[in-house]
Amino acid sequence: MLSGLVVISSKDSVQHQGVSLTMEGTVNLQLSAKSVGVFEAFYNSVKPIQILSSTIDVLKPGKLPSGKTEIPFEFPLHAKGGRVLYETYHGMFVNIQYTLRCDMRRSLLAKDLSKTCEFIVHSAPQKGKLTPSPVDFTITPETLQNVKERASLPKFFIRGHLNSTNCAITQPLTGELVVEHSEAAVQSVELQLVRVETCGCAEGYARDATEIQNIQIADGDICRGLSVPLHMVFPRLFTCPTLETTNFKVGEDLVPWVVPPTFKAGLLPPPLNTSRNSLEDTPRGMSPRVQI
Repeated sequence: MLSGLVVISSKDSVQHQGVSLTMEGTVNLQLSAKSVGVFEAFYNSVKPIQILSSTIDVLKPGKLPSGKTEIPFEFPLHAKGGRVLYETYHGMFVNIQYTLRCDMRRSLLAKDLSKTCEFIVHSAPQKGKLTPSPVDFTITPETLQNVKERASLPKFFIRGHLNSTNCAITQPLTGELVVEHSEAAVQSVELQLVRVETCGCAEGYARDATEIQNIQIADGDICRGLSVPLHMVFPRLFTCPTLETTNFKVGEDLVPWVVPPTFKAGLLPPPLNTSRNSLEDTPRGMSPRVQI
């Protein structure tokens, strides 16, 4: 249920032909530049997916007094055609957005008034506790990918540990990293969170990985054998629980980077599986207010 207030402010009385609210939810998909032309059928078969569409009248035609008028409303959230209400997500190639539009219809000689705001939808929490899935990883010259002259790299050995790849999106991702040995000085240690978005149709799928955020967890040539804690908070709106449908998929990966002076050493651990922890109280958001 979506509830709130429509607030209408005017210095003088206002004659109108009714006030209505329209609620819409859509999934917009697009291919990256490198995939354009490869999947031509994608543009012909996949249009914006409408998962929510409803309109209600909150005020009948009449006249509003001067000053401020507040009109309370309640809007049931029912998906269209038996679809699922996916969580709000703002990505590069997948965008899931819910909007609420207020329209005031006026006479032919006066312009209609309209105002739109976005509201956030969270997916239903999972039942029970998440099962921890710890994972260990190592970074050495042999584990690096896309390296042409591996023999010329300085010798190094880095090990790390993620407490779990099953993550509650409302809780930080934690672990540790240790530089056991490195012939070259270390400039910094960084954590990179990557979104993995897949779009397509029966003809094929295009998979693209783009950076969400990159944080530095250590600066300078850190002591060998010292445990460096890993701690990253999932940013709101730009991440969502792992999602998989017929036309699109959304997931996240975590890449730890150790940066010597002449190259970057990184490793892609197993994909993260994110969800909402059912044992955690979800904070209630403020009711949306539509101002005219």
